Amino acid sequence: MPEQNKTVLLKANAAISKLDFEGFLKFCTDDVKWTMVGEQTIDGKEAVRSWMKETYVEAPDFDAKTLIAEGDWLAALGEISIKDQDGSVTRSSYCDIWRFRDGKMAELKAYVVEAKP
Repeated sequence: MPEQNKTVLLKANAAISKLDFEGFLKFCTDDVKWTMVGEQTIDGKEAVRSWMKETYVEAPDFDAKTLIAEGDWLAALGEISIKDQDGSVTRSSYCDIWRFRDGKMAELKAYVVEAKP
């Protein structure tokens, strides 16, 4: 199961890299919950879809450098760059903790720290 979860996450991330939100969301449960620690929590596919359309003006550039999986849990550590509507790029390091249910991503706790210039 842990290796399958890694494969699911990598496929979902590949979809995001192409701004294929539906391709990403097919790997999520209908009641998916995203918690961006210290910022906000998003509940359900529709809310995640809206957030992605608003946040990802261009495809994010990210690199999951390390994946650690056990049972229904997967930690992804890496770096991400996101361009906003003004064209400014924010570079951050992240640690995403995913909980899987029935082979799909059901819950995310995202710890994101903006890189200092």
